[in-house]
Amino acid sequence: MVKQGLTKFFEHQKAEARWYAYWEKGAYFRAGREDGKPNYCIVIPPPNVTGILHLGHALNNTLQDILIRYHRMLGENTLWQPGTDHAGIATQFMVERQLQSEGVSRNELGREKFIERVWQWKEEKGGRIINQLKRLGASCDWSRERFTMDEGLSSAVREVFVRLYEDGLIYRGEYLVNWCPSCGTALSNLEVELSETDEQGSLWYIRYPLCEGQGHVTVATTRPETMLGDTAVAVHPDDERYKHLVGKLVHLPCTERDIPVIADSFVDPEFGTGALKITPAHDFNDFEIGKQHGLEMPSVISTEGRMQGLVGKYEGLDRFECRQEIVNDLEDQGLLEKIESYPVRPGRCYRCHTIVEPTLSTQWFVRVKPLAEPALSAVKNGKSIIIPEGEKKKYFHWMEDIKDWCISRQLWWGHQIPAWYCNDCGEVTVSRQDVTRCSACNSENIKRDPDVLDTWFSSALWPFSTLGWPDKDPTLDQYYPNSSMITGFDILYFWVARMMMMGIKFMHEVPFYDIYLHGLVRDERGLKFSKTKGNIIDPLEIIDKYGADSLRFTLALYTLTGRDIRLSIKRIEDSRRFINKIWNAAKFALSNLQDFDSEGGPAPEYSVADLWIQSRLQRAIRDMRGHLDNYRFSEAAHAMYHFIWDELCDWYLEWSKPTLYRDSTPSARRGAQETVLYALDVSLRLIHPLMPFVTEEIWQALPGTGESVMIARFPEPDDKKLRPDLEERMSAIQEVVTAIRNLRAENLIPLSAKVKVTILADDKDMAELFSESKLYISSPPQVGLEDLAIQVGGDKGEEAVSSKVKGAEVCLDIASLVDYSEEEKRLERELKKIETELEKVERKLGTKSFLEKAPTDVIEKQKEIQAELVEKKAVLSENRARIRKLKEK
Repeated sequence: MVKQGLTKFFEHQKAEARWYAYWEKGAYFRAGREDGKPNYCIVIPPPNVTGILHLGHALNNTLQDILIRYHRMLGENTLWQPGTDHAGIATQFMVERQLQSEGVSRNELGREKFIERVWQWKEEKGGRIINQLKRLGASCDWSRERFTMDEGLSSAVREVFVRLYEDGLIYRGEYLVNWCPSCGTALSNLEVELSETDEQGSLWYIRYPLCEGQGHVTVATTRPETMLGDTAVAVHPDDERYKHLVGKLVHLPCTERDIPVIADSFVDPEFGTGALKITPAHDFNDFEIGKQHGLEMPSVISTEGRMQGLVGKYEGLDRFECRQEIVNDLEDQGLLEKIESYPVRPGRCYRCHTIVEPTLSTQWFVRVKPLAEPALSAVKNGKSIIIPEGEKKKYFHWMEDIKDWCISRQLWWGHQIPAWYCNDCGEVTVSRQDVTRCSACNSENIKRDPDVLDTWFSSALWPFSTLGWPDKDPTLDQYYPNSSMITGFDILYFWVARMMMMGIKFMHEVPFYDIYLHGLVRDERGLKFSKTKGNIIDPLEIIDKYGADSLRFTLALYTLTGRDIRLSIKRIEDSRRFINKIWNAAKFALSNLQDFDSEGGPAPEYSVADLWIQSRLQRAIRDMRGHLDNYRFSEAAHAMYHFIWDELCDWYLEWSKPTLYRDSTPSARRGAQETVLYALDVSLRLIHPLMPFVTEEIWQALPGTGESVMIARFPEPDDKKLRPDLEERMSAIQEVVTAIRNLRAENLIPLSAKVKVTILADDKDMAELFSESKLYISSPPQVGLEDLAIQVGGDKGEEAVSSKVKGAEVCLDIASLVDYSEEEKRLERELKKIETELEKVERKLGTKSFLEKAPTDVIEKQKEIQAELVEKKAVLSENRARIRKLKEK
């Protein structure tokens, strides 16, 4: 018996709240439900504890949830491990901003009190994104939720640091690092963002006078302010222009210092003048040259971004203010030869977007090369597979040219480095436990390193630290290595590569077998979402208005391997219409199952249409399993869209109506009912991973179903139900029906008008096939037959239009069906109206004041209206041209 009815419309907000609570209460998300079965594990890329759900999260977690629901339905023992990241810089920034509003600084509060305040903030606001992921339908095992600064994960971080230090893979030294003057911390290379496009900069040509005799050497630089820290001018050893100057001294302008001319093969003779100023403390290439030549490395820009040290009158100036002052002074001294426009792409802090400053600093580093080599081999030998293939090449390139990783950050929030310095003997002690005495001289005069570790250091341990490592945890043995890693291609180096290195080092096995890297979500024009562009789409607003299923299905539908996703409200609305289509199909099915008794009744008699849809369903099952097994999310969504909308709803349900609505034998009705129920049940299970809420709502209303669709078995294809002969037969019928519909549309025949159709079959067999299928030809909507004649060959008649299909010609008699003169007049009126509206919009878009003053979203809306009107005008013009041709016949 039917368990419950369906409302007129799918009420997504009520359904989402009801079914998510039902799933959680039933503990369906919990790992260990299928003991003894194959294991399948995904660890969530931990969102920042500061975060709120954005489209990147929505995409990433939708794809993970699709996979975890699919493998759960396959009967595997699944674990989707959730958690959040402490997000050092971001979280500290949020809390400092909160303190600032209260008139307090973190330095006034002190480290201990500040950390307490951050924990308080984390408890109050840090769980927002987890609740938002639940709104999306994420079926993580929330009982296992982890945080990168949990006690267990902190223990793992310290253990890894100590082991790497003991192995000589972590060291402390003075090196050039990326420094953010605003955040006040060092950054790794990956935390420095380069502009996507060139910015307008300048190339200043500066004369360095020779100390002996007449003349000068001209250097070209994009950063005149760093000149104050120059310790040499370098030229290529083979450059004939400068060979005679190597070893001589030049005077450093705006200072009292003289510096040597040196020869180094790094110098590009084609850049600028071929002479390169060397500032070892403020340029990475210069730093390497400085080390090789034993140059001094004076730091002339402070960690606050102000001039310091050997800078004379420029002391205390902001680095960019200093730039202008130096340029002015060089002009006054006649040492500025010329200025050229030059494209630049300055590195900026990923958090605050301040231009970073290469700065000489004592920091902690990981010696990465020995860790990278086995991680590189693991991908080369296929132990871990990167999808798409193109990203593998990028991984190889980066890992082969990898640089040591600066892991210390000048912050308070994070994992404090487990190192203590003796103020008496200078010994450095690295330890798993807190240290109170120097390990060398036993002095108590020691101090712990105040810095914390890079957030990515703890994230690199995520696949095994979340499973209990370094303790002996049975969960670790069961779920490591993880099955899949689903993340954005933009953190391949930040995170994926580092997880590979740490996993192999400490677990002696790759952390995951498959690495699927998806693209970014952009707007419909391919632009990044930003507030300034006015194109932001808030996923929570989308879920409120259209439902989580609409957003999830749209994201899956447009996730093509290796490409970014273009998202628009229209596409989400299209997915909502698809959900409505499924809903209405379910209502139709249930309305015809009221008298269905799954236990009794006559033996079913299956029609050709019943057997056809059963056969097509087996192909849909096989397609879905193949697509999901191979991370083809878009293909999976398209396959279900095509099967449900086209084959099930538009064809089969229409073909089944005569049997279900009219007088038919009990056995034939039973066959149709069983087929409708079977097709709907299997379709819901197939599409459930993509649309969990609407599928649960409908599935619960079907007769004979279990406690939840999410733990029902994913369908398996049944080759016994495959009927290629019937598929070929019904394909011919579909071609005929489509031809009739197209002929009606092309000739502008009103839907209310009945038409006479003659099918001229190529041979007797085809004529027989069409004769036996008259019901299937005439029953679909938009066919509207008054009469259907079938014959072998013959003439279509003078007042008929026709279309060739496989095995026949479909002829439609158009005599007296259309008043072409009246239709032409109607089209003229419509076209004039559209042209008037289009003229108004184009006039507005051509007005300079409107384009300068109107908000971006208003301008974009007018452009959308313009595009729609242009499209409508083209369609109307095409129809008018067709009518005129028909009048001439």
